[in-house]
Amino acid sequence: MRKTMTVLSAAILLTGIGVQSTSAFGRSKYDMQFADYPVYNGNDLELKVGNDSTHFRLWSPKAQEVILHLYESGRNGSPFKSIPMSFHPDNGTWTADEEGKLYGKFYTFQVKHDGKWLAETPGVWAKAVGANGKRAAIIDFANTDPEGWTDDKGPEVDHFTDVIIYEMHHRDFSMSPTSGIANKGKFLALTEKGTSSPDGEKTGIDHLKELGITHVHILPSYDYNSVDETNLQDNTYNWGYDPQNYNAPEGSYSTNPSDPAVRIREMKEMVKALHDAGIGVIMDVVYNHTAENDGSNFELTAPGYYHRHWDDGSYSDASGCGNETASDLQQMRDYIINSVKYWADEYHIDGFRFDLMAIHDIETMNQVAAELKKINPSIFVYGEGWTAGDSPLPADQRALKENVARMTDIAVFSDDLRDAVKGHYSNAEDRGFATGKPGNEETVKIGIVAATPHPQVDYSKGNNSKFAYASSPEMIVNYVSCHDDLTLTDKLRKSMPDVSDKERMAAAKLAQTIVFTSQGTPFMFAGEEIFRDKKGVHNSYKSPDSINAIDWHLKALNRDQMDYYKGLIALRKAHPAFRMTNAEDIARHLVFDKIDSEKTPNLISYTLKDHANGDSWKEIKVIFNGSDKAKVVKLPKGTWTAVVKDGSIDTEEGLGSFSGNLTVEPVSATILYRQ
Repeated sequence: MRKTMTVLSAAILLTGIGVQSTSAFGRSKYDMQFADYPVYNGNDLELKVGNDSTHFRLWSPKAQEVILHLYESGRNGSPFKSIPMSFHPDNGTWTADEEGKLYGKFYTFQVKHDGKWLAETPGVWAKAVGANGKRAAIIDFANTDPEGWTDDKGPEVDHFTDVIIYEMHHRDFSMSPTSGIANKGKFLALTEKGTSSPDGEKTGIDHLKELGITHVHILPSYDYNSVDETNLQDNTYNWGYDPQNYNAPEGSYSTNPSDPAVRIREMKEMVKALHDAGIGVIMDVVYNHTAENDGSNFELTAPGYYHRHWDDGSYSDASGCGNETASDLQQMRDYIINSVKYWADEYHIDGFRFDLMAIHDIETMNQVAAELKKINPSIFVYGEGWTAGDSPLPADQRALKENVARMTDIAVFSDDLRDAVKGHYSNAEDRGFATGKPGNEETVKIGIVAATPHPQVDYSKGNNSKFAYASSPEMIVNYVSCHDDLTLTDKLRKSMPDVSDKERMAAAKLAQTIVFTSQGTPFMFAGEEIFRDKKGVHNSYKSPDSINAIDWHLKALNRDQMDYYKGLIALRKAHPAFRMTNAEDIARHLVFDKIDSEKTPNLISYTLKDHANGDSWKEIKVIFNGSDKAKVVKLPKGTWTAVVKDGSIDTEEGLGSFSGNLTVEPVSATILYRQ
C-alpha cells in the first residue's frame, strides 16, 4: 500500500495494538515538550494575496530565524529575492509582506533550528505547487474554476446507508488501451463522455452511470512523493499513500504538471463532470503519516512537533511507513480539520476516506466530521478503524472500529464481513463462507446487521469482533475487497484453484450479494464487476500498469457479471429494507431463521419483515448458500416471487413464484418477496 512498504498493506494489518510507553497524558515524555507550543488557526497560513500586497505567514514556534525565498520558476534557478521574516511569539508565527500581487511567482521557506539551517520547504499549507512540489506557487484561484463551478454540487445524501461506493485509482480506470479514453491516467479521463471498449461496451464515466453507483472513492489525489512529474514518459505507478503536499493536487494526473493552475483546474473539471452525472466524489486522505521523516515538510517547518515519538525521541510508526502524525496536538488537529474543510470548499469534495484512521484520536475525528457537516450535510466521512503498528496514543483515545460508537457521523470498514465471506486477507488460500469454509456463519451475521446489537447474533462467536461495536448501521462500511491485497478475482483463484472461472464468478456473485444486501454502506473495488484481476499481485502499490490497469475487454467477456452487479445496485436503491438507518429497526425487522450451523454449515437465511424501513415489499426472504451442495429451505406460508436466484437477477419481471420447500443451488444467493 505504501511507497515505503515491502510487506502486506498497512491498511489492514493490525487493530487495537497495545502501547509501549506513554505519559499519564497519553503522550510520550519526548512529545510532552510540544504540549505548550502556542497555536495559530488563522486563514492566512501560509499565503494570502491582498489588493496591493502578498502576505506570508509560517507557523514555527521554536525557529531561531526564517527566510522567505521568492522564485521566478517552479523548479530551477536561484531566488530573485530572499526576505528575513518577523517573529510573533504570542502565536508562534513568522510573517513577511511583499508589495504587489505576486501571481506567477513561487516561494519556499527556510528555517534555522538549533543553530542549523534546514532545507527549503514550501511549508505545510501550499495549495498550488510547481512540478514535483518542492516550491509553492502563487496563483489566482478564481481562474481555476471551470464554467458553472459556482452552481456545482454533489448528490444530496439523507443517510450514509444510501451511499454506494466505487473505489478507483486514476490510472487503473483509464490507462488500458481498451478504455477508449484519450486522457489516460489523468483527472480529465473522468470528464470524457461516450467512450467505449473495442467491443463497444461503455467505459469511463458512462460505465459508472450504467453501473449505478452513487459515489466514487478516488485513491490519493493530493501531491505525493513517489512519481517524478518531470519524467512522466516513464509511466511510474504508485497508489499515492506517500503524502508530500496535502493541499495541492497531484501533478502526474494533470496534462501539465509544470503549470500550477492546470492540475487544480483539471481536478475541478473532473469533480464537476462526476457531479453532473449525479455521482459524488470521495477523496482518500492520508493524514496519518508523511512520505519522509526528517525531510518532510512538517519536520522542515516545525521540527519534532507534527509527528509522534517514543520516549527516546525516535519516530513512532503506527503507519508501518516510518512515522505517524500527532493529531492529538492542537496545531496538527487544526491542520487536519482545516485541510479537509479546504478540499470541501475549494474542490466541492463530497466525502473523505481516512487511511489508518485509528492513528488519529477520537476527538480530532469528531471535530472533522462536525466541521464538514457545516459546509455540506451530505459529506460522508469513513476510514480504516485500525493501525498498522504500535502507537504512543492509548487505545481508548484512538479512532478504532471498536470505538466507533463514540464517534459522530463517522463510519468504519467491517473487516468482520470481509474476512468471513471470502477468507482471511493475509492467507491467499484461506476460504470463507462464500467459498465453502464452515464456521463463519455468525461472523457473516455480524456484517449483515452492521455490527449493531441483535438478539439473534452471538458476538462471542465472531472471528474479529466479540461485541456489537456499532450503535447505528450508518457507522459501518461493508466490503469484500479494495485496492489493498488480492482483488476478489485473484483471491478466488488462489483459494479455489481446482475450479473454473465460471464457478469462481458464482462465488463472487454470492460474496457481493451479501455486501449489497447487508445493513450499512456497501463498498466495491473498481473493475470487479467485470471480474478484473491484478495477476495475483498482493500489494500492487508500485506495480506497473500491466498489473493494475483494468482490461475493458473483460466487460464484454463477463457481461453477465456486470449485469448482476448492476442489478444488485438497482435492487438496493429500490428497496429501503436493505438500508435501515437505526439499530432498533434492524433488531425488530430482520429475523434470522434458526439453522444449526454444525449440521447445516454455510447456510444463512433471514427475513426482512413488516415493510422494513418503509419498503413496498411486505416481506423479503434472503438466503445465502455458501456450500457446494444444494440446500432446501422451507418458505413461510404464501407465494413468494424470486428476484435473485441461481446467479441471475431480475427485479422487474422476477424469476418465478415459489412456495413450500425451496431448493437453493450451491454457492448462490436467493432473494424473494411477498406483498
